[in-house]
Amino acid sequence: MSERTDVNEPNAPHGIRVMVVDDHPMWRDAVARDLAAAGFDVVATAGDGPEAVRRARATTPDVLVLDLNLPGMPGVQVCKELVGANPALRVMVLSASGEHADVLEAVKSGATGYLLKSAGAQELIDAVRRTAAGDPVFTPGLAGLVLGEYRRLATDPAPAASDEPKAPRLTDRETEVLRLVAKGLSYKQIAERLVISHRTVQNHVQNTLGKLQLHNRVELVRYAIERGLDDA
Repeated sequence: MSERTDVNEPNAPHGIRVMVVDDHPMWRDAVARDLAAAGFDVVATAGDGPEAVRRARATTPDVLVLDLNLPGMPGVQVCKELVGANPALRVMVLSASGEHADVLEAVKSGATGYLLKSAGAQELIDAVRRTAAGDPVFTPGLAGLVLGEYRRLATDPAPAASDEPKAPRLTDRETEVLRLVAKGLSYKQIAERLVISHRTVQNHVQNTLGKLQLHNRVELVRYAIERGLDDA
């Protein structure tokens, strides 16, 4: 991270708790320093997988900035364990690898976004801020790959459930937001399209997740695509 950011910039992300996990101390410290300078509350750092799990459980960050290649436990396993225990946790992978297999594995493990380490400091800061707000954040070129995987997953038969309850009824606005989520739009784009606030979009998504008893955006998009909402 070589770029600097103005700590007095408008809408500085004060109060957003962030943890940085990377096995390279200089890189880890630089990322943590840039995020703290931008106004994030960096509550912890960790250099290996088991340490990351322990410290995240102890400090309960809002966003985990996570490398994949970690000693002791791979990053995807760290993500699975922490998101499985706390679905509200947002995980943004920050990796040197742009391999499609790594990106898809990270998303399947519960990551909200995926940024390459070639990103500049300001791009990282913006990505962490958007991740905390619930937006999916991907290095350009990777978002389409992930949406394609959502569609592939939606063609797989869902496991049968005995005595499955009747699907909850969504409001017209919740259905409209869900349709745009399934098309791959960010919360900001949805807000602009529907002429509503970013916070209102977040509230609709959270209400929909609760009604459908889903845990994250991956499950939500799969639900929408299975019902053809992305083609509506």
